[in-house]
Amino acid sequence: MITWQVVADGALIRADKRLSRALVHPDHASELLADLGSVQVAVPVLAVVLVYVAWRARRAGRDRWWLPAVAAAVLMALLPALIVPLKELTDRPGPPVNPPSNTGFYPSGHTATAAVAYGSAALLLLPWLCGAYTRLVLLAACVAVNTAVGFGLVRRGYHWPLDVLASWCLGAVLLTGLAIALSRSSRRTSAGTPSPRNGPS
Repeated sequence: MITWQVVADGALIRADKRLSRALVHPDHASELLADLGSVQVAVPVLAVVLVYVAWRARRAGRDRWWLPAVAAAVLMALLPALIVPLKELTDRPGPPVNPPSNTGFYPSGHTATAAVAYGSAALLLLPWLCGAYTRLVLLAACVAVNTAVGFGLVRRGYHWPLDVLASWCLGAVLLTGLAIALSRSSRRTSAGTPSPRNGPS
């Protein structure tokens, strides 16, 4: 629906522009928040988590210990194949603080990168955390970082609010798919022959 509104210049676009005018105020803080969604920051964070989770799973003697890390890495690598065609299809110009000739702002690549990188990291870490409170803190931190990235991008004038919202929607779909895949993989592993080296499930 959001993509249709962007392409058709629908009613949501007018509300989007009004909200952008109210929020845009470029400053150093918004620049730093927006940078949390850059490939140079988000992907290394995910890479560290992938290595840690794979190491923990292998040390625990898990069958296919490499699968969760590989699944998250593949999802991250495929993200540009989803984002770039949408940018070319919509060819949306950015907020007024950007040069009018610059297009391809929809959806937000930084927001999608942050959502998939930090979201995947959280999903992979959850099974290895002890206690509901610790898991809740991790999920809250993931939501907070992604909210901060989206706010920073809009506040800095790098993206319209709908650019960010669309990437959050895309990220939610992709992370749901990853969660389902990890859950099925975990059930198949737990249904196999028990091993004395198996760690916590």
